[in-house]
Amino acid sequence: MSVPSVSFADSVWFAADYSLREHNTFGFDVRAHLLCRVESEAQFAAALADPRAEGLRTLVLGGGSNVVLTRDFDGLVLLVALRGREVVREDSDAWYVRAAAGETWHDFVAWTLAQGMPGLENLALIPGTVGAAPIQNIGAYGLEMGERFASLRAIELATGTVHEFDAAACRFGYRDSFFKREGRERFAITSVTFRLPKAWQPHADYADIARELAAKGKADNPDAQAIFDAVVAVRRAKLPDPRELGNAGSFFKNPVIDAAQFETLRAREPEVVSYPQPDGRVKLAAGWLIDRCGWKGRALGHAAVHERQALVLVNRGGATGAEVLALAQRIQQDVIQRFGVALEPEPLVL
Repeated sequence: MSVPSVSFADSVWFAADYSLREHNTFGFDVRAHLLCRVESEAQFAAALADPRAEGLRTLVLGGGSNVVLTRDFDGLVLLVALRGREVVREDSDAWYVRAAAGETWHDFVAWTLAQGMPGLENLALIPGTVGAAPIQNIGAYGLEMGERFASLRAIELATGTVHEFDAAACRFGYRDSFFKREGRERFAITSVTFRLPKAWQPHADYADIARELAAKGKADNPDAQAIFDAVVAVRRAKLPDPRELGNAGSFFKNPVIDAAQFETLRAREPEVVSYPQPDGRVKLAAGWLIDRCGWKGRALGHAAVHERQALVLVNRGGATGAEVLALAQRIQQDVIQRFGVALEPEPLVL
């Protein structure tokens, strides 16, 4: 690796041929042709205007918890390191809280509770950064980030111009957004503002959370901290720590199918795990489908399906992104052959 050079009055640092092993939670040892760590919107603009970045494809990387790097990246990686969190304002109905894109998501959730502002507790312990949360519209245990979203700031990579996006402009869907599709490779999110309602209501209906609350004697009228603690306990029991076993969390989306297809499927598979949706469609548990195909705990090379959670693919040591992708494709083939249901990966594959 070359010694990083400095430019723009010591404001922007570049490193060439840089290993991304520590910047993706699968732990793949792929390399970036050029990398720049950015700590402000001004540094984003400076890095993009640098002559060394001219003509290069750009990858914006936060915690690397939702990406599968299958090869070296022959372009510029912008490593998001913007920090800061603050209460922007409040009114009679809500608090408005802003966090910089490089803040760790779980730490930010814990901070909001410490400030006496509940509302994000169901999303505790989701890996990654604040800036990545809107891209996926992260969600867990009955809550999606989009339900607490107010606005975000993003820099246009082609021009260095900063734009403001409201919820409508973000086009949030199930694990989806404008930034995952049309806005991909066009914008880098720099900060996100959340609206946390003062008329707080608990979301504690999921069976795992309800059991954990009951075990702690807090099933009746749990407060936000109790739900936060329950979510953390459940996630730690079910999901591997990426620092100990490389993974990107849930690898596949829970598929959503129409009512007619569901009835046909349920006639063949009466025990299928499902969740009715408000629009009449039905969401299926991808982990259950994968488990029923016999994949839980199985390996393909150095990549494997986690033994406790079939939705999580792991790097047992020495796996490549190509191996993980091959495993995912085998799983998709088996699920569609048995159930007629297509699984869509959550992570970005590069």
